[in-house]
Amino acid sequence: MTELSNRTKFWQSQDAEHHLHPFTSHPGLRERGVRMITGAKGVYLEDSEGQKILDGMAGLWCAQIGYGNEEMVQAAAEAMRGLSYYNLFFMTSNPYATELAAKIAEKTPGDVNQVLFACSGSEAVDSAYKLVKYYWNLKGQPNRKQFIARERAYHGSTTVAASLSGLTGMHPQFDLPIEGIHHVGPTPHHYKFGGDLSEEEFCDQCVQAVEDKILEIGPENVAAFVGEPVMGAGGMMPPPEGYWPRIEALCRKYGILLWCDEVITGWGRTGEWFGSTYYGIQPDIITMAKGLSSGYQPISAVAMGGDIAREIAKSDDEMVHGFTYSGHPVACAVALKNIEIMEREGLVGTDAAKARIDYFRTQLETLADHPLVGQVRTVGLLGGIEIVKDKATKELFPDELDVGFKCREHCFGNGLVMRHVGNSMILCPPLVITHDEIDELVAKARLALDLTAKEIGVM
Repeated sequence: MTELSNRTKFWQSQDAEHHLHPFTSHPGLRERGVRMITGAKGVYLEDSEGQKILDGMAGLWCAQIGYGNEEMVQAAAEAMRGLSYYNLFFMTSNPYATELAAKIAEKTPGDVNQVLFACSGSEAVDSAYKLVKYYWNLKGQPNRKQFIARERAYHGSTTVAASLSGLTGMHPQFDLPIEGIHHVGPTPHHYKFGGDLSEEEFCDQCVQAVEDKILEIGPENVAAFVGEPVMGAGGMMPPPEGYWPRIEALCRKYGILLWCDEVITGWGRTGEWFGSTYYGIQPDIITMAKGLSSGYQPISAVAMGGDIAREIAKSDDEMVHGFTYSGHPVACAVALKNIEIMEREGLVGTDAAKARIDYFRTQLETLADHPLVGQVRTVGLLGGIEIVKDKATKELFPDELDVGFKCREHCFGNGLVMRHVGNSMILCPPLVITHDEIDELVAKARLALDLTAKEIGVM
């Protein structure tokens, strides 16, 4: 046994004894042993056995500028030396938080220009939920306390965020969802849920379902509609064409706040700085995290439109919400440097960025001829590969075959991170990925599909 393997086994033993992992079956994890990631550079990870792994998921949808950027290290160190920590309570701030709030306001669409900081996407979602309620109380409409979210949406794992999430498997363990949250279907993704309807007809159905829910609850009782511009953790599901402008129109018609949860789609992922810009809509609230710092520091934010911010700003009441680490100076310094790098390297909106997105799309679409692949879909540098039993009918493999999991394991075994959600294989590579690295990603994805097909007897 090599020294490296001894080290891995030592860490696996410690991990099994003391560490509870998120979204994990722990008996299964203890049986196989945790995979230890010990290093990362650019778009690649390295595990404790020395395997080099192309990270097709940018961590968890967040490493926009890739790993190991020395400028980020220097920005963190400089901030830590000068101001390792102070809070934003007691009418204080710090230059990093102030400058980052202004930079976020510069990038968000329209007048979404007032920012509250938190540490995670889930914290941002919980904060936005409270701020929406506070806003309607200040407006003299305290009856507006109902929230409309969508089936198969993901908004986080804290109590409110998990309740807003429409992935029902998240609810029973924790007696969720809480009251006042309504999930509407069908899930707005034509390929998987449109049946025999045309995309236009399916869009009509989805929008009508939202309006029906508003009328069922009573428009005067609805606080906000919340949605991800592209549904991420539910399976990388873009909406049908025309969906978002029509949802925005519904919100305006009934005086409901439009809340875009851009924890995944924010910060260049769709090809625009924010997914709401990509779809041509103007939200009242945007929640963000992940790409804000490329995962180098835990930081998130709620960005609010002018009317919400004005109502809060003119209230004589103390706003009794916030966190110890809101606007942490080191996290804000790192986020500022991250945005500076994205701007300087032209990762969003430039000809080079558009060429990278086009190349990712065209290369990923070459997988459409694989016998397991029913659909390849992309938005910016988000990709989804739908595994089906029958391409013509879209019939899926039986759940007990766990085809998506098998494909994911073949990816890992051959040096690629590709996430699975049921039968959907998900990709979200760093925005700095090169054409050669895209070629490598697609080749490894095809190999994993081949090995999966052989394992289940299709090839």
